[in-house]
Amino acid sequence: MKTIYTRISVFSIALALLVSSCGTMNNTQKGAGIGAAAGAILGGVLGNNIGSKDNAALGAVLGAAVGGVTGGVIGKKMDKQAVQISEQLPGATVQRVGEGIRVILGENAVKFDLNKSTLTAQAKTNLDNLVPVFQEYADTNIQINGYTDSTGAADYNLKLSEARAKSVADYLKAKGISADRLTTKGFGIADPIADNTTEQGRAENRRVEFAITANEKMIEEAGEQAQ
Repeated sequence: MKTIYTRISVFSIALALLVSSCGTMNNTQKGAGIGAAAGAILGGVLGNNIGSKDNAALGAVLGAAVGGVTGGVIGKKMDKQAVQISEQLPGATVQRVGEGIRVILGENAVKFDLNKSTLTAQAKTNLDNLVPVFQEYADTNIQINGYTDSTGAADYNLKLSEARAKSVADYLKAKGISADRLTTKGFGIADPIADNTTEQGRAENRRVEFAITANEKMIEEAGEQAQ
């Protein structure tokens, strides 16, 4: 099941009010002002809706935001990439956030051998489907976060999640994705997205997430296009 979340209602209303108050500003000034305020508004809306439990990938995406007209150019590129990821991997949840993308890869998308960090054959096939998209949008950074459910010792789960995130990164590197683009982090039982008291919830919490953001080259080129 694929999902692309869009949060625009409050954001759109606030943005419209901001635009109407821009007065005699030129386009560049308007863009910068709108971008800065939009980032603040979006951050507030997301913060109210998602709470602290989702702060790892979303925090990485929001923290990398540039804002202004440049941020708008980056956002358009991310829109296209998000659609392509969703098409290539229907089992993923794809969420456009600010100027970046959060991708949640559940066990139906990227699975490991039981209590191991070894990728299954199906997991490798699914990652293979993502490689062409990552290659097409080469001017992005990809943070890979690993998670487990709450069963077992917390220390063990933390190490397992770190190893699993690293396994994904190593596989992508072996397929030609530059190591400079990839960072990994294990969070163990932290940041659950579902109820750990049910088997279904625990299955959802056993996951890998990508936080995809613009690198310096994309930001520079977007700034030039925004002039």
